[in-house]
Amino acid sequence: MSAEVSLGARPVRGLRLRAAAIAAVLACAAIGAYVATPTIHLADQWQKMELEQAFPTQFGDWQVDTRGPVSIVSPDLAARLNKIYNQTLSRIYVNAKGDRIMLSVAYGGDQSDGTRAHRPDVCYPAQGFQINSKSSDKLTLPDGRVLPVQRMVAQLNARIEPVTFWFAVGEYVAVSGTDQKLVQLRYGLRGMIPDGMLVRVSNITGNTAEGYALQTAFIADMSRAIESRWASRLLGAPQK
Repeated sequence: MSAEVSLGARPVRGLRLRAAAIAAVLACAAIGAYVATPTIHLADQWQKMELEQAFPTQFGDWQVDTRGPVSIVSPDLAARLNKIYNQTLSRIYVNAKGDRIMLSVAYGGDQSDGTRAHRPDVCYPAQGFQINSKSSDKLTLPDGRVLPVQRMVAQLNARIEPVTFWFAVGEYVAVSGTDQKLVQLRYGLRGMIPDGMLVRVSNITGNTAEGYALQTAFIADMSRAIESRWASRLLGAPQK
């Protein structure tokens, strides 16, 4: 009888050991997830930034057009995004020649999965625009900083709008959605939740090459006027 009891107990003990092992793995996973979950907001470690102040109203040959109310078709800054982002900014700049550039900025203090910046190349089509072309580019700014950007041509009926945009995640510029996620993970490994900013520059013209050239000049002039304390958060940290 004792032998039969012993043999019958082996499977029971085996099941108990397996259950204990599984419980230990699950406990470790839970602890690891807790430890790996970012809890510190990067925005809280920095001086609070107000978009109205960070982006100058006048620089180079450009100044904010104050002759009428600001009216910008801005699909990527639609009303629903105001519920996600802490701050948004929309302006029209004009130069002495009468050229106009539209600047739209959306800032969020939490660049987690739920609030990662919405891409213009997704939001524009959602508002009825057709994307005629897309490309990546790198702009060399006056201080030698290299700014990766995305460019696209959006069209709605007769309106043709060349667009240049980029995302600043913490002190990094992340152009693609994959780049954004990798930067987020990089900060997450340090226990930090980065802030994020979408900057979009565009104008209305059927001449795409001239439109992009004007935007490049505008961004260069703007970069010169941005205060040094904000530069890395708006344009990315200088490459080392």
